[in-house]
Amino acid sequence: MRWPLDAMTLMWIQMATGAMGMMTLVYAWRIFARKLGYLPAITAHFSPKGGCHDAILRELKAARREVLVQAYSFTADPLTFALVNAKKQGITVEIVLDKSNEIERYSDLHILLEQGMAVKIDHDHAIAHNKIIIIDKSTLITGSFNFTNQAEHENAENLLIIKGHPELINLYRESFFKHREHSKPAVIREGAAKDRRQQQAAHAQHKAA
Repeated sequence: MRWPLDAMTLMWIQMATGAMGMMTLVYAWRIFARKLGYLPAITAHFSPKGGCHDAILRELKAARREVLVQAYSFTADPLTFALVNAKKQGITVEIVLDKSNEIERYSDLHILLEQGMAVKIDHDHAIAHNKIIIIDKSTLITGSFNFTNQAEHENAENLLIIKGHPELINLYRESFFKHREHSKPAVIREGAAKDRRQQQAAHAQHKAA
């Protein structure tokens, strides 16, 4: 190539770099938009030991405005404290659980209540069997996966994380608010809370030994 460059060569270089710059910009925008949930994306995870908890935790840590939770059972401490931390950061966190959590000795309901979380109990159905988390109106987490340690480490479960499908996510949000309206504030039974505290104390003593 001879210097100085002639006008035709300069034109082709400008066109090439312009096209590459545009492609880079489009690629960067797609990554940014997918991360924010603007572009359609579905990822699947499976248990046991398939990283379902880690996948949920990543999404909860990325929350900025709102987290809505419907669950049958809730015993996974990492998820529980991720919700508590989200609330402490000023994020709206609403939770609707099955009535079994008020008497289940392993439930994390008492932790949620002790941390001032807004928890309601759905008494209107034989079982409130949903396993759903909706984040910032743009991310839907659902599947057979209960938010429990057993689901993560022992059960055969599936988990879907769905982004960029606003109509579908809006349907789930509408369903959440429908169930929230007929649910009542959670009231844990002292016997269940005592059993849970005794279990945690015994577990701590066992680890110390």
